[in-house]
Amino acid sequence: MFYQLYELNHAVLGPWRAIADATRLYFRNPLNPVSHTPAGRSMAAALEVFERNTRRYAKPDFGISSANVGGVRVPVTEEFAWSQPFCKLIHFKREMSGVGAQERPDPRLLIIAPMSGHYATLLRGTVEGFLPRHEVFITDWQDARLVPLSAGKFDLDDYVQYIMDMLHFLGPNTHVLAVCQPSVPAFAAAALMEEDNDPYAPASLTLMGGPIDTRSSPTAVNNLAQKKGIDWFRRHVIHQVPFPYPGFMRLVYPGFLQLGGFMSMNLDRHITAQREFFDNLVKADGDSAAKHREFYDEYLAVMDLTAEFDLQTVDTVFIKQSLPKGEMTWRGRPVRPEAIRNTALLTVEGEKDDITGLGQTEAAQHLAVNLPAEKRYHYVQPDVGHYGVFNGSRFRSEIAPRVTDFILTHDRRPHNVSRSRPAAAAVVSAPVVVSAPVALPEIPVEEAPAPAPARTVAASTLPGIVLALPDGTEDDLKRLTGVGPKIAEKLNALGIFHFRQLAALSPEGVQELDTRLGTRGRAIRDDWAGQARRLAAH
Repeated sequence: MFYQLYELNHAVLGPWRAIADATRLYFRNPLNPVSHTPAGRSMAAALEVFERNTRRYAKPDFGISSANVGGVRVPVTEEFAWSQPFCKLIHFKREMSGVGAQERPDPRLLIIAPMSGHYATLLRGTVEGFLPRHEVFITDWQDARLVPLSAGKFDLDDYVQYIMDMLHFLGPNTHVLAVCQPSVPAFAAAALMEEDNDPYAPASLTLMGGPIDTRSSPTAVNNLAQKKGIDWFRRHVIHQVPFPYPGFMRLVYPGFLQLGGFMSMNLDRHITAQREFFDNLVKADGDSAAKHREFYDEYLAVMDLTAEFDLQTVDTVFIKQSLPKGEMTWRGRPVRPEAIRNTALLTVEGEKDDITGLGQTEAAQHLAVNLPAEKRYHYVQPDVGHYGVFNGSRFRSEIAPRVTDFILTHDRRPHNVSRSRPAAAAVVSAPVVVSAPVALPEIPVEEAPAPAPARTVAASTLPGIVLALPDGTEDDLKRLTGVGPKIAEKLNALGIFHFRQLAALSPEGVQELDTRLGTRGRAIRDDWAGQARRLAAH
């Protein structure tokens, strides 16, 4: 019922917003003599503040059209690479022709955006920071009120499954970066995949400002969950999506309630920001007013979360603190961080983070007890809060270069020794706050690894045939009918370099391969496995 009242209030205010906006334009019209007076400017400013604070903000666009790669500005286009009812995977495709960076493609980076009310566009600056040195993908979580009931449920266990499915789609040697809330499911997914010896487990995992162990430096968010308990959240924040939304009757944690919680934590700052916005409009300070609009257009755009996801997350992460206690399960199966042995782990925290306290993210380092010391690093960025960990000037100048260098150091693909290290490596000597016992040593320039020893591939499933590196000289997969340069590149990205690998595939494996590549039955129609058997025999 509360949701319906909110919608009714929004509908009632609609005409008033329209009137306010029209009147604002009247007082801003340069042909109106009043617009040049303090009274006219004050009236226009007040009307804009009213209209903006009663508006429903639509999902923002990323608006990233280009990136600076190797000193060259290249076009960037967005495309959906993978899709499920509750999430789409956006690929920021860079047009690299003529850049001279094709001798070794940049590492694939999967950025897992928070599913905590705001849209993935909150990480626009994060994406821009990594585009110059990475092939970037980001999770675009869907507004639950727009997902029909027929799509089923979506909880924390499903979230973990989505991460594993995306890693299987992207292929081996994918690096993962999780910002805030998804640190827990991303860490769990890595542990589960490592325990299964899954070849698609991430090459590296970077956790930024994530609540791995909320017992460390608990914040107001953590204390609220502990004080209220899960039944309070179930009674007070869960509501039903009203008609006529596609998600009609779905139980959700509404975005407008989440926004109220966000703003109440720093209400004085938001009130001050609105007052300054009014003053800047009156003074005709266009630059300051534009910055305010840009920030709040993003901040005030929120989405609904499914009730089951929100309640399971609150209960598992903030109330029971199951992961650090060794009690977290995924669909009844224990999550064992000690299984992580190969996925390199970087944890990043902000010194002044008031949402995820110091030590909460670093806890992942102490849980991954079997990870070698050379694969683990922890970094604390001085003088930044929660949002400064993944956005802003210090993120661009100090955090992003460290993450990039960490990824390049632990990338498992063959390295071209003639290619110089990125400029990012030069800033590793900047001030670092490190929490013992995890050290951040000087990161050496990685030499080209020795070729992997040749081995016979006997498995018939797709995961069973992939290789981290080619066994000697790669076969020319373009000799297969139906395989061109782009598909050959995708096969290599999946870890398929030789005819004998495809020859070992069962019909089910070929079907899985076709699905992964999105070739719509071409692998089956053209009988890639049969062709590969004939070519491998010669």
